[in-house]
Amino acid sequence: MHGEFKVPAGKLVVVDLDVVDGSLRNVRVSGDFFLEPDDALLLINAALEGQPSQSSSAALASVVENALPPEAIMYGFSAASVATAVRRALSAATSWTDHDWRLIHEPARPPLYHMSLDQTLLEEVASGNRPPTLRVWEWSEPCVVIGSFQSVRNEVNAEAAARYGIQVVRRISGGGAMFVEPGNTITYSLYVPGSLVEGLSFQDSYAFLDDWVLAALHELGIKAWYQPLNDIASPAGKIAGAAQKRLGSGAVLHHVTMSYDIDAEKMTEVLRIGGEKLSMKGTASAAKRVDPLRSQTGLPRETIIDVMLASFSRRYGLKPDDVTDAELTRATELIETKFGTAEWTNRVP
Repeated sequence: MHGEFKVPAGKLVVVDLDVVDGSLRNVRVSGDFFLEPDDALLLINAALEGQPSQSSSAALASVVENALPPEAIMYGFSAASVATAVRRALSAATSWTDHDWRLIHEPARPPLYHMSLDQTLLEEVASGNRPPTLRVWEWSEPCVVIGSFQSVRNEVNAEAAARYGIQVVRRISGGGAMFVEPGNTITYSLYVPGSLVEGLSFQDSYAFLDDWVLAALHELGIKAWYQPLNDIASPAGKIAGAAQKRLGSGAVLHHVTMSYDIDAEKMTEVLRIGGEKLSMKGTASAAKRVDPLRSQTGLPRETIIDVMLASFSRRYGLKPDDVTDAELTRATELIETKFGTAEWTNRVP
């Protein structure tokens, strides 16, 4: 059995093993990480040997930590990442390059279309009718997108939204509200099978699925990192927020909205951003929480998107694709029966 885990902003951890009578056997850990002292790798292998194959990631990480001497140095990986690689080996997890990735990048569409297409493409990947897909969104109208479990009245100033002609829509994933104006954000979705994130904790899957984006931002000269649970940050401020929706089959929708430019004054009029959230983020105002990519790079939005897609393609491959007629029909149906209804938008008033 073979498992791999690329530590976000770190190194690759590889585990090969057998299972005999419910126990780990012939465990071999390898990778491009750094480890001192030299014989520490043998200690890790020996500690994992004989462990129950049903052991949790936490239990395996504890075994590895306890086997290492106090002076041991692990650089680019950790006991937890070794445990994750073991669990991925045991679960027949897939890697990025096991899949035939497709790219959808359509002309600008209205907000409700994006909400319904997210559910449609997730269901198609889950059923095996569509390969794993990366979709870049283009917005034709301004909107506020609220999380699946957020209260409309708590998140949106309805009077200000109406004054600016801003539609309020609800997505299927959790997380916080997004303020969107055409040309001012970079939004993308990943629709992936559960096997790609098998063995990862919910928290680890966020950084794992966006590691390619961090690489692209580094190419653009931005020192970016993942700030748990779901923010991409830089020394200048927050760059992006991510959210996920998982189906019973394990398939995952992972989508991210990055701020390219922002009308901070309008945003703070339309969104009700409470003091509790701001205090938790350690900042005094909503406007100061976000630092757009335009100010950090000085580059056109299209150029940044091109760099991002090139980063993904170099790592995993990427073929241009289109929404099929059947997918469009399903998305249109979902607008009429779900996303465009007051019942859905106001399901948490």
